[in-house]
Amino acid sequence: MADLNEIISFLECELDTGNIPDYSAANNGLQLANKGKVTKVAAAVDASLPVIRKAINAGADLLIVHHGLFWQGAQNIVGAQYEKLSEAIHSDLAIYSSHIPLDVHPIHGNNALLAKAIGMKNPQKYHSWKGILLGLKQEMDLEFESFINTVEDAVGSSIHFCRGRLKPTVGTVGVITGGAGSEIAAMAEQGIDTFVTGEGPHWSYPLAEELGVNLIYAGHYATETFGVKALASLISEKYVIKSEFIDHPTGL
Repeated sequence: MADLNEIISFLECELDTGNIPDYSAANNGLQLANKGKVTKVAAAVDASLPVIRKAINAGADLLIVHHGLFWQGAQNIVGAQYEKLSEAIHSDLAIYSSHIPLDVHPIHGNNALLAKAIGMKNPQKYHSWKGILLGLKQEMDLEFESFINTVEDAVGSSIHFCRGRLKPTVGTVGVITGGAGSEIAAMAEQGIDTFVTGEGPHWSYPLAEELGVNLIYAGHYATETFGVKALASLISEKYVIKSEFIDHPTGL
């Protein structure tokens, strides 16, 4: 059994939450408390009602997520929002969320772990956003077809891609997990030849073709499972408690 406040203090320090910018709706940190004790930590990408129910059924009393309870902003506590809070409180399930701080963490972050999984050995930070560098990049001497297989193995599912670069190799590869496909023009400006992200708007595909950049949509959900899994394992090992990943893919 571990103390909730001790775990949260550790996470806030490890993730440097107070110094990392984010969208206001992310509301990083402890979003819902429990009575103060943790015997099992669960990890998931989204704090959705089905996920919360799965975490409760798994016997977790702390749920760590990437997308928290308040992505739609302030709202009435009715319907699914009421059910989420009511069932979590009744089951003494605390909920902790970390968005950009988890994306950019150099060890446990989504970007770092995906970059490692696709073969990056010593990537450099790049792409300025709100005063921080959001992505990782590295020159890679790989054939495009081989690289696609590597990315699919890394995320555990098939992917969608636009082959905009005419050369057979991937060149300079950039990684920003989640929904960064709309940044394709910025990627081209920064010399990225192959951009790996989760998803993007429809127009990002034809624009990638026109700009001559390979754009790999590896799945918003799939590219953001890495960080929460890593945090749950870290907490499990540090505090000697059980952990479990709650898989609830969106297919996006």
